[in-house]
Amino acid sequence: MALTLRRNRERDLEPLAAMLPDEEIPLLNPNAKVPFDEMEWHRNWLGDRGDVSFYLQDDAGRDVGFFALREGIGPEVRHLTYVYLAHEARGGAAAELNERVEEAAVDLGALSLTLKVEVDNAPAHNAYISAGYEELSRRQGMATMRLDLEDRQAA
Repeated sequence: MALTLRRNRERDLEPLAAMLPDEEIPLLNPNAKVPFDEMEWHRNWLGDRGDVSFYLQDDAGRDVGFFALREGIGPEVRHLTYVYLAHEARGGAAAELNERVEEAAVDLGALSLTLKVEVDNAPAHNAYISAGYEELSRRQGMATMRLDLEDRQAA
C-alpha cells in the first residue's frame, strides 16, 4: 500500500477520531480521555504552537494514519508523537510510515528526529531500529531514540 502525506493545516482531528477505535486511544495516548475528545487533544496534546500534524492516506485517498511532529530543542529537532495506523494499513507499512515521517520532518527544516517508544512494543521498536534510529536511553519502560536526518540526506 502506498501512503501519501497530507499536512493537517486546519488542525482537524475529526478524521483521527473516525479512524481511532475507543479501545486504542490509551495506546496512542495513555493520558487521553475515552471516548476521543477533540477539544482535549487541542488543549492538552496538540496545542503547542510548534506542533504540526499529518494524515497518511491510502491509494484511494482515505485517511488511514496520523502522526504529529513537535518542535524539539529548537526548530532543527522534531519529536515524533501520536503515531497511529488504522488496522487496514498495518502489516508491512512501518518502513513507508517512517519514510513519510522523515519527509515531513525534513520539509519542516529538521536536522534530526527524536521519539519515545515503549520497550515492550517490539514491532515498533524494531521498526525504528531498522529505519536507522539509534537508542539513546531507556527509562521507565520507554526507549528514547534519535535519527540524524542530515546524515540520511547526504547518503
